[in-house]
Amino acid sequence: MGIGQRITQKRKELGLSQEALGEQLGVSRQSIYKWESDTALPEIEKLITLSRLFGVSVGWLLGVEEDAVPPSEASGELTETQLKMVEEITARYLAAQPKPRRRSSTALVILVIVLLATVVRLFNRLDDLDIQYSNLQNSVSSVTHTVDAQINNITDQVEEILKSQNALTAEYGTELIARDLTRSTATFTARAVPKTFAEGMRAVFLADSGDGPAEFPAELFPGQTFTGELTVPLTDAISLSVVFINPDGTRQTQLLDTYSYLYSETLPEVDVDGFHLILEEVPDGRLELHNRYITIRKENPIGDHAAQATDVQVGFFRNQKLVSWAIPCEKPENFDAPADRSFYLLPDVTLENLTSADKLYIAALVTDNYGRQFMVSDIPYVVQSETSYDTPYITYPSDGRYDSSPANWEF
Repeated sequence: MGIGQRITQKRKELGLSQEALGEQLGVSRQSIYKWESDTALPEIEKLITLSRLFGVSVGWLLGVEEDAVPPSEASGELTETQLKMVEEITARYLAAQPKPRRRSSTALVILVIVLLATVVRLFNRLDDLDIQYSNLQNSVSSVTHTVDAQINNITDQVEEILKSQNALTAEYGTELIARDLTRSTATFTARAVPKTFAEGMRAVFLADSGDGPAEFPAELFPGQTFTGELTVPLTDAISLSVVFINPDGTRQTQLLDTYSYLYSETLPEVDVDGFHLILEEVPDGRLELHNRYITIRKENPIGDHAAQATDVQVGFFRNQKLVSWAIPCEKPENFDAPADRSFYLLPDVTLENLTSADKLYIAALVTDNYGRQFMVSDIPYVVQSETSYDTPYITYPSDGRYDSSPANWEF
């Protein structure tokens, strides 16, 4: 049983999902998946943390010990496997002497005891160092968090002071009241009270969705409050401003609010997993793709933007240019993946004339129930040189996964 199977066994015994285990270890679910599929090994500190979480020894996780002895139950003595390793080291040392001399059994026992004591002290010292390192990390994190919080608090105070000194308004506010995905629009309400009001003053509101500002009328209400309603194209960057028009016709403008990702967050969430693919170099600088399974996960938002992914096409791209579409398939046998995943299989792929400028993507063209199309891509494989390449650690960014238009991709 390999290390991946052992991690899977203990995780399931604890009733943890891959995502839950990743949260406890401070790593992504994809890292857990790679460990359990034996495509990557945990780092040393993660192995130590896993052994403590599972209540087993590091040796058992690595497959060099058959009994899963919890570290807390270890008495400081070496296991039978470790004793055999020490005996073998001692025997090889004696055999390597130029003129072996007859040693008494007492001398050999003393030598073995000394070696055992040294190894035990070394193991204990490593445990102490690990504890000290963890404590140091916690202290540094605590200090960093405190300093960051103080800096952010000071920065916020300075910004508020500057805003109050330079503001044209005594009071203002904006609110997103609706998103119409059929028309792909967003509607806001805005209000603004000028700091200095003059009889005959007018106002308009400006909304910029990326194509330049559009003007919307403002109505004056008691309390010298200008209000208005603004309906603009739905994009990921929308800014709202007010323009006060003095009786002499001069105009003064102040930014009120900015809204980000209003478009992207209405799209159904689709994750593409291509990290288990294997890229293998073959003669003449060509590259072959093996273990050609791709998985995707679809999750639909809720609320006033409950879009659904109605069609997903998954493909393999070189520099955002299609190499081959994948075909939907059933879950392969012995393939460990969450139940909410759908599977795709790429046909045989061979790439030629790769250079260090090439990037290889697993990406999906998604269509939702409003007819909108967007691209979702995994972080690309990067070709390191013209004769060798690497498949770097792949994670999922928390945003920026979408290209709102497939125009940048070639099909």
